[in-house]
Amino acid sequence: MPWLWDLVSLLNSQFFQMRYGKRLSFFEHDFLADRDCVGYNVISIRDVDADEMVDFFIRQPGEAYRFFKPHGFDALSIRKLQKDRAFWAYVLKDAANGKIVGYCFNRSFFHGKGFRGRMVDIDYRGKGLGTMMNRLLNEVGLGIGLRLFETVSKENIASYRSAISASAFKVVEELPHNELYLEIINEMKSKKEMNKNVIGGAKTSVVRLQSLFSASIKQERRVA
Repeated sequence: MPWLWDLVSLLNSQFFQMRYGKRLSFFEHDFLADRDCVGYNVISIRDVDADEMVDFFIRQPGEAYRFFKPHGFDALSIRKLQKDRAFWAYVLKDAANGKIVGYCFNRSFFHGKGFRGRMVDIDYRGKGLGTMMNRLLNEVGLGIGLRLFETVSKENIASYRSAISASAFKVVEELPHNELYLEIINEMKSKKEMNKNVIGGAKTSVVRLQSLFSASIKQERRVA
C-alpha cells in the first residue's frame, strides 16, 4: 500500500523536523560554509534541480545499481525526497565544470537513527570522493546526535573500502548475500576505546581502518 508508506514518511518527516530540524539547519549553515573540499562544491539536494539529478543517475552504468537501490531515480521521486525533511542529502559538483560527480544521503528517523548511502560518478571513481562523502555524512549526522548505520556488501569493493576508510564502525550483524550491517562509531565519544584496534565480544566488533576480508529493519537496512 504505497499510500500507507507515504503517510509514514510524512509523519516521520514532521517529527524529525520537530526534534532535529533546528540543529540540522544550524549545523549545515556553518558546516557547509566552512567545508573545504578542494576542487568540489558541496550543495544540498534541495538546491539542485531534480532533472539535473536524473541526468546524473542516467550517466551511471547498470552495474552501479547492483548494490544501490535506495529510492526511485526519476524526477518525481527526487522532488518527493527534496521535500522530506528526514531525508537530507548532498551532491558534489566539480568546481571546474559544474558537473555533479557525487551524491550522498542520510535517510533519518525521528527516533534517532540514520542510514547513509552514496554514489560516485563513473568518471570520478578512484579519487577518494566516496570517503569524502562518508566523512561529510558522519560529521553532520553524528554532529546533530544521530546514530548512523549502513549496509555494505563485501562484493562491492569500492563502497566497502570507502566505508571502512572514513569511519570507525561496529559490525552489528552479518547478513545474507555477503553483506554487513554496520553502525558508525562516534570517535569523539569513543576516543578511549578507539585506541585499540578491535574491541568487542564474539558477536560484535569495533573496527578502525581495518579490512574485514580476513574475518570471517527490512527497508531501513537496505537504503544504503
